[in-house]
Amino acid sequence: MAGEQTKAAIAAQPDWLAQVPTDRRFPDGARLLFTGCGTSFHAAMTGGEAVQALELVLAPEQEADLLVLVSHEGDTELTLEAARAWRGPRWLVTGKPDSPIAELCDEVIVCTPAIEESWCHTVSYTCAVAAIAALRGEDVSRLPDAVTGALAAELPPVAAHERFVVAGAGRDLPTAHEAVLKLREGAWVAAEAYETEQLLHGYFAAIDESVRAFVLEGEGRAAERGAGAVEGLRALGCEATLVPTRHPVVDIVLFQRLAVAIADARGRDPDRIHRDDPRWADAAERSRTR
Repeated sequence: MAGEQTKAAIAAQPDWLAQVPTDRRFPDGARLLFTGCGTSFHAAMTGGEAVQALELVLAPEQEADLLVLVSHEGDTELTLEAARAWRGPRWLVTGKPDSPIAELCDEVIVCTPAIEESWCHTVSYTCAVAAIAALRGEDVSRLPDAVTGALAAELPPVAAHERFVVAGAGRDLPTAHEAVLKLREGAWVAAEAYETEQLLHGYFAAIDESVRAFVLEGEGRAAERGAGAVEGLRALGCEATLVPTRHPVVDIVLFQRLAVAIADARGRDPDRIHRDDPRWADAAERSRTR
């Protein structure tokens, strides 16, 4: 069945989140730097100061005491290169206790009870985000129930759009990036992520009624600017939704489910992120690390 693995992973999130380890903390006062690739980089962004793995390889001299690497299977090539380039202590947030990256790290935090089978990662993302939050001292015990509620919530309507925009600011910016990745990987639609204020500075020029937009609300000034962004998008004829936000682990569930719903409606299979098609498989192979 199309999307079976992705759907199972999304549904498993409350159970897996309840098993995220909460017994360790980052060293007091340490300046942390987070890194990863793809979904793992978006998880890394939720921890604080984050640099994409390739950028860290290009410029490994950073002002930080501890590098926190995020890699679900612990063998992401550029994340491994970043670990090798780093001259200080390293911690790894992962789904496997033993891996090439784990061998280089002082601490290994296994945040999932198994390796996620779908290549459109969902539960491994939310568990990594929860594990990072716990390492920072946050009480994550409420997250399983909150995600259960998000799984049961009504989805916003989506018509025949092929182009999507997701915007967010502050704590919500990683969610915007991960939401767009799920829409692209899982439903194969064109999607763009923006920091809310950046969206308001010029990007409106290429937005019209053909775009379906979501703006993550946030709090304080971010919420005010988010409301303004939605008003502007609607003035362009764009169907736009202001999405209330609670926590990165909870907020992404809407977009995971939306990607699967769009994929179902359009006869697309999210499990192999289009790489079951020889054309996309060849493209992925040609772009592998050299």
